[in-house]
Amino acid sequence: MTSTLELARFVQETDYDDLSGDVRDALKRRVLDSVGIAIAAEVAEPTKIVHRTVTELEDGGPCTLWGRDGGASPVQAAMHNTALVRYLDYMDSFLAPGETPHPSDTIAAVVAAAEFAECTGEQLLAGIAIAYEIQAELAWNAPVRDEGFDHVTHTVIAAAAGVAKVLGLDELETQNAIAIAGTAHNALRVTRTGGINEWKGIASANAARNAVYSAMLARNGMDGPRNLFEGQKGWQDVISGPFDVDLTPGERVHDVMTKRYVAETYAQSAVEGVVELAEREGLDPANVSGITLETFRGAKLIIGGGEGNRYEVENRAQADHSLPYMLAAALLDRDLSLAQYERERILAADVQDLLRVVDVTADPDLTERFEAGEMPAVVDVTMDDGTTYRVEKDAFRGHPTDPIGWDGLEEKVDTVAGESLPDDERDELVETIRTLEEHDVTELTALLA
Repeated sequence: MTSTLELARFVQETDYDDLSGDVRDALKRRVLDSVGIAIAAEVAEPTKIVHRTVTELEDGGPCTLWGRDGGASPVQAAMHNTALVRYLDYMDSFLAPGETPHPSDTIAAVVAAAEFAECTGEQLLAGIAIAYEIQAELAWNAPVRDEGFDHVTHTVIAAAAGVAKVLGLDELETQNAIAIAGTAHNALRVTRTGGINEWKGIASANAARNAVYSAMLARNGMDGPRNLFEGQKGWQDVISGPFDVDLTPGERVHDVMTKRYVAETYAQSAVEGVVELAEREGLDPANVSGITLETFRGAKLIIGGGEGNRYEVENRAQADHSLPYMLAAALLDRDLSLAQYERERILAADVQDLLRVVDVTADPDLTERFEAGEMPAVVDVTMDDGTTYRVEKDAFRGHPTDPIGWDGLEEKVDTVAGESLPDDERDELVETIRTLEEHDVTELTALLA
């Protein structure tokens, strides 16, 4: 049975030299993906709210607030910068049978702590590897969604472990950091059920902030309940049930997907499929009488109507968690990017009308295939004359079986952040991340200021 000590020893024993070349490369691609998305999110009102709140509470600090003037404490920088990474719902995901968290939710917290501690790029990569590994293993072996907890319940533990690494905490301090984080910050699933609101895109930032604060408390001598997992009324007793983890030096990063479309994780194959179908058949949306999606249980539950009405779509947070909206917009526009989440587009008559003829069903066979590692989708589009066109998908570009490399990620950065990032700055940012081992963390964060 997993213990807090087991995680703390993993943190202590895992260093940059333990990471394979493939793991290092994959982690750096995760960093590029995350900062590109963050740049694009700077103009979003919820991230501006976070910025106003952070700067209202603090007047400067040693850590960079990405995309803004001034700085903040590592705690508030983690909050602000994680909000940027997460808000657009364009970040990475780890695909486990019972949980799909976003390991990139931990990156900005580790970066903030590493900047505070004046770490090297090698030390940063070790911290991120630890956070990714723990996030993935918790999701795989101790899913919490069906128990009513949000996946950021994993994030706060994983981020605290990565932060403990870059802060140089010893084994006891690391236990305390993980213990405080995991005891005090367990988020409810209601964040992603019913009528979704903007907190959905900010909840992981709150977890990242709490992770850094927990580690800072431990660094300054605060004890925590070091039997967090195994203790009476502890994490396994109350939240997850007994479980074991099998921790490797960051190898779980290879099981992380990159989003091709601005859409909830489980929608990626279906959206890619409907775009392919529309382009292949030259479909006229005005003549579409129905769209049927057969998918797996998790997709039906989260974005297909199992946890709330997904046909009443009025804002961005609701749109990117509504399969009816995403499929309708993708068929109409042959794309699902930032433009499809502008309020005017969301409320437009054509997409509002079309989303109401989308039907989503869960298929047990597709659920089995998902749990075996695929992301299957079967999309049928029926026309007014009765003709039906079908596309079947096993996965999508960006899935671990079809990963997006450096060229694809640079293209993604250009697409989402090109208007905000001149070519020379973009090239310098990409090259710095590609060669992160050769730089200090402050060199990276200077490019994000």
